[in-house]
Amino acid sequence: MSLHLFFVPIRSIPSSKFGLPPQLTRKSVRCTRTRLRLQSSEIADQDSQQTFQRRSANYQPTAWDSDFIKSLKNHDVDEIQKQRAEELKGIVRAMIRDTYANSLTILELIDDIQRLGLSYNFDKDIKRALDKIILSVNGNNVMEDQKIGVHAIALCFRLCRQHGYEVSQEAKVFTTKNLKGKIANEDLVEQINHALEMPLQNRMLRLEARWYIEAYGKRKDANYLLIEMAKLEFNMVQSMLQGELKDMSRWWEDIGLGKMLSFTRDRLMECYFWNVGIIFEPKFSDCRKSLTKLVALITTIDDIYDIYGSLDELELFTTAVHRWDIEAVETLPDYMKLCFLALYNTTNEMAYDILKRKGVNIIPHLKRAWADICKTFLKEAKWCSNRETPTFKAYLDNALVSVSGVLISIHVYFLLTETITKEALECLEKKLHPLVECPSLIFRFSNDLATSKAELERGESANSILCYMHETGVSEQEARKHISSLIEEAWKKMNKERVAVDSPFEKPFIETAFNLARIAQCTYQNGDGHGAPDNKAKNRVLSVIIEPITLVQRLQHRSNLLIS
Repeated sequence: MSLHLFFVPIRSIPSSKFGLPPQLTRKSVRCTRTRLRLQSSEIADQDSQQTFQRRSANYQPTAWDSDFIKSLKNHDVDEIQKQRAEELKGIVRAMIRDTYANSLTILELIDDIQRLGLSYNFDKDIKRALDKIILSVNGNNVMEDQKIGVHAIALCFRLCRQHGYEVSQEAKVFTTKNLKGKIANEDLVEQINHALEMPLQNRMLRLEARWYIEAYGKRKDANYLLIEMAKLEFNMVQSMLQGELKDMSRWWEDIGLGKMLSFTRDRLMECYFWNVGIIFEPKFSDCRKSLTKLVALITTIDDIYDIYGSLDELELFTTAVHRWDIEAVETLPDYMKLCFLALYNTTNEMAYDILKRKGVNIIPHLKRAWADICKTFLKEAKWCSNRETPTFKAYLDNALVSVSGVLISIHVYFLLTETITKEALECLEKKLHPLVECPSLIFRFSNDLATSKAELERGESANSILCYMHETGVSEQEARKHISSLIEEAWKKMNKERVAVDSPFEKPFIETAFNLARIAQCTYQNGDGHGAPDNKAKNRVLSVIIEPITLVQRLQHRSNLLIS
């Protein structure tokens, strides 16, 4: 099959094509937006002979505009600090490989390294050590050889779950009820409370690293070499992320969707933060930027289907995406032309990059995935328009795709995977593999738990809570409890897949599947952190992307003394 790429520069199209004057002031933008809406309404009226009242979600403006992003200083780490970080890597690697250390010491060291956000530097060393430790855990050697406190039991308990071992529900209930009352070490109280709020394995890795650097530093037994390395590495990664964010801000400003389509969520920062959650390691910069573009487009198109487009317009857009033909743009109302061209150009550009690097034409897969999600968006729009509450199963079958987890996973697969296989593609596109289905379920349910109230106020009739209540007659509280239990079940299925020997996916993809579920729970843990970010959501962005960790000279001096 030949590859046909058509790139239509949005900026080269005359402004009059979209009813826009060449020069735009803030005042004229508001006027032309109104004119665009009227034109779109007239198109709908001509098609259906009905008056269509457009809805508004009244989304708050972005808290992170392009001027703020441009102002970031990228606190570059100097050469002395980079050299120091390399020295510390060698020291920590030797600590992991220490054959004289007992199993529990190595277990705790690995746990600290992982939670401090350093494990990507020591993947091979950690795997080699964990292979031996897991055998010890299975044989109860760790328990028999040493006097173990509650902390160590909880640590083994958590690591077993992380590596796919079943833990009884009774043990979990016992831990939750009794852990706080049996902690002798005061330094662990904060960590236990943190773990009980949300299981550690479910937390966004970069946010957890920032929190743990602070919490670990308060411990009396803290290894100051680890703290120093963690702070240096965190700041170096953060500086790199700020550079990427500036690139993404220029792209977002260039395509103009945030400003031109004022009814949508202008959430570039939140989209970027989402993908830092999916994959933060420095070597995956290109993947992270491509995914940021993807999620920004998903957010915009979702808003068109959810709140703005008439059913006739949405049918036209769905057909245009299915055709994936540049000529289809002529059938669309003005505001959709802009969106379709942005989608078309961005997707073709991603496909072209993959073709250059891997020699594989992925456009058929990407356009099929986009067509599928637009169909599910359209179905939800029809449910809303008809005030129809579907069955729980019908809702879930549709929501698995509409939540965008499958679309994101397909892009991740092509961006990360070295060897693309037919088996893996079938697990992505036909019968969904648990590593595709379960993150999507967690994403969907977490979103519904956080946004159902706002959606009902907008007049939407379908979310998992409402559908389950309607079908079973239970209270909202019981429905929420049931949805939360389904999230736990999805995590258990994923944990089993982590150690599956016959997985069709490579390790980087498997890790991103877990991270997709993690960032979903992080984003919706305390409300709608994507659509209506509150101070907690903003503080998460500040801690991971904006504010560096202070490097205390006294700490560095103490580390040098420890080395000598």
